[in-house]
Amino acid sequence: MLNQTSVTEFLLLGVTDIQELWPLLFVVFLAIYFVNVAGNGTILMIVISDPRLHSPMYFFLGNLSCLDICYSTVTLPKMLGNFLSTHKAISFLGCISQLHFFHFLGSTESMLLAVMAFDRFVAICKPLHYTVIMNHQLCTQMAITIWIIGFFHALLHSVMTSHLNFCGSNHVHHFFCDVKPLLDLACGKIEFNQWLLNTVTGMIAMGSFFLTLLSYFYIITHLFCKTHSCSTLHKALSTCASHFMVVILFFAPVVFTYIRPASGSSMDQDRIIAIMYSVVTPVLNPLVYSLRNKDVKRALSRMIRRRL
Repeated sequence: MLNQTSVTEFLLLGVTDIQELWPLLFVVFLAIYFVNVAGNGTILMIVISDPRLHSPMYFFLGNLSCLDICYSTVTLPKMLGNFLSTHKAISFLGCISQLHFFHFLGSTESMLLAVMAFDRFVAICKPLHYTVIMNHQLCTQMAITIWIIGFFHALLHSVMTSHLNFCGSNHVHHFFCDVKPLLDLACGKIEFNQWLLNTVTGMIAMGSFFLTLLSYFYIITHLFCKTHSCSTLHKALSTCASHFMVVILFFAPVVFTYIRPASGSSMDQDRIIAIMYSVVTPVLNPLVYSLRNKDVKRALSRMIRRRL
């Protein structure tokens, strides 16, 4: 049951207050959203339809593509609509729902990136045992586990935030409903909610980041010690570097936003940083993880030939 509050809707103030920029930003973000859905949707379709890509690596890539489409869809359509509207309201229930799905999909993606890094570690460092370790049952269990953890992590935030009392301003200084800007509007004690944000969200983000970092560290160490071919080493390091770049683009803004003290928070900074991990990274993921991959390119060519 949601807490009784005098606020029945919130007003999302958006990315910028400069109205002259809204048409331009609408076109830019619409193009980004289209590329995101088209790129990730294509990869998801290829991974599902092509039997040659039914392996652990592409199973997780399919999960990532699905997450990226949903992740951007939670925030971008509402943002695009607000660029064209003078009334930027979102209902109380809609706001809490947006908060829930944003944290659900975001925390699931952070854990999935760690799982994908572990998959690459096993494939490169233990190739003879790869099929035994990364069997279908384990991959399915890991995917289900991180989706469940992500859901209940978000449920914790959405339930606790919905029980706060909002008795003052309903102007959210953000382009979507997130925990931090809503805590700024809440009346009464918010210490427990702030602790949950810093501790639980921080633990998921930092834990996933360090596990990802550890996997890539072992991969790079293994490549330097075992690989004697310069061309093979260069190719592998290039792939690892591009993967790690996307990981940094996702985790660094998240850690900066949710781990730093509230006293050092700036809503303008938070809005810019949120664009990085909720808009930019989902577009980069298919380019870095999939479309540079020869197997995916061949599968895409086969699919196009079948359609033609």
